[in-house]
Amino acid sequence: MKATTPDQYIEMLPEERKYVIQKLRDIIRNNLPSGFEEEISYGMIGYVVPKTIYPKGYHAKPESPLPFIHIASQKNHIAIYHMGMYSQQTLLDWFLGEYSRYSKTKPDMGKSCLRFKNEKDIPFELIGQLVTKMTAAEWIAVYESTLKH
Repeated sequence: MKATTPDQYIEMLPEERKYVIQKLRDIIRNNLPSGFEEEISYGMIGYVVPKTIYPKGYHAKPESPLPFIHIASQKNHIAIYHMGMYSQQTLLDWFLGEYSRYSKTKPDMGKSCLRFKNEKDIPFELIGQLVTKMTAAEWIAVYESTLKH
């Protein structure tokens, strides 16, 4: 059975992952500017620009809202996907510049993904700051600027 709500997603996790995902969820919800909605998307807890605000939806899947941030418990790590860092170099540069102030480890990153194999390495305070850095309107503008017209 796949989770259909964020609460259900967390409930289905192994005990050792529940606290970490819930803490990330709380930090995101407490810091994310208005205009985003929480849902389950792509099998993860997602924060999206709803179709009521951005009716065009995601270009690759127009029936879906515009994705922004996702958090997931993967097999070997906790993942945070932040499309703003993927799309805006200045935001990525800010994050990387601040990272060493909050963590003793180097960031394990993909294009839009931060991976944490050890929950003790997650810079929760920095994640809280990161999610404040882009409003839904700013994300829509960045997103549309990256589309090929």
